[in-house]
Amino acid sequence: MRRYLPSLSALHAFEAAARYMNFTKAADDLGLTQSGISRQIKNLEDFLGVTLFHRSGPRLVLTEVGANYYRDVALSLDRLQEISIDAVRGRTVDSSLMIGTHPTLASRWLPERLSTFINAHPEIPLEIMPAAPTTDFETTRLDITVLRGAGTWLHARSIELFPETLAVVASPSLIPLGEKRAPLDFSNYPMLQNSGRPSLWLNWLRLAGLSYSGRIQGSRFSHHEMIINAAVHGIGIAVIPTFYIERELENGLLHMPFGDPIRSDDSYFAVYPERKSHNANIILFRDWLIRQTRKHGS
Repeated sequence: MRRYLPSLSALHAFEAAARYMNFTKAADDLGLTQSGISRQIKNLEDFLGVTLFHRSGPRLVLTEVGANYYRDVALSLDRLQEISIDAVRGRTVDSSLMIGTHPTLASRWLPERLSTFINAHPEIPLEIMPAAPTTDFETTRLDITVLRGAGTWLHARSIELFPETLAVVASPSLIPLGEKRAPLDFSNYPMLQNSGRPSLWLNWLRLAGLSYSGRIQGSRFSHHEMIINAAVHGIGIAVIPTFYIERELENGLLHMPFGDPIRSDDSYFAVYPERKSHNANIILFRDWLIRQTRKHGS
């Protein structure tokens, strides 16, 4: 018998539209036109005989049927991708660990420590991918993540690794090394801002107990790696989690002229899907992360 299945292209279009909640972004992701996405989803709704999306003004909203269908379709497409990759590389995804984390943590903190895990477990292939605090642990392909937050993620287990501390840092080319400034003097210097965490300066002021009513503006960068490089080159001062810049602080490329680091409201956690909580490789990596952070303090 012929299977009762919609076209794969229609499923791709639906999954992307539901993931972005936006037909235009889905079209960009899949290399199609917006009308092409709309047509594929209309064909899918006609095939199924149900409505998958409602429009609420300019917003796109999944129906209850659509939301349930999206979760199952996303898992199925992930599985199809996994078995296709398995066929190419000759091993199963289950034999490897897919690790997700923030881009800067993946480029700075993790590589300095990862060799100890690789040397201890050379039989476990690793795949490092970006992950956001908004990761959906019910559908994600990731096995384990290191994320910043308050410790609560749906459909996941989390273990605190270390607290986040923030400091305002500057290059010696902007403020001479060893010179101290009053905390509120920060406003006399160009400020670097993080578009991914736009409230960092306000958080630092609140945590430091400082009252400041002036404007906070300056060059904006999309993530910490870019901000760190900008700060090192003297473009401005920046609020940065200190564990990202241990090496720059140690070798004098950056320093903290406005005072010691301050503990933020967030911590970094090892987070992994509840449905994968008994996976032996995940447990190995989780326990390794805990030992590393206990050993080094962060």
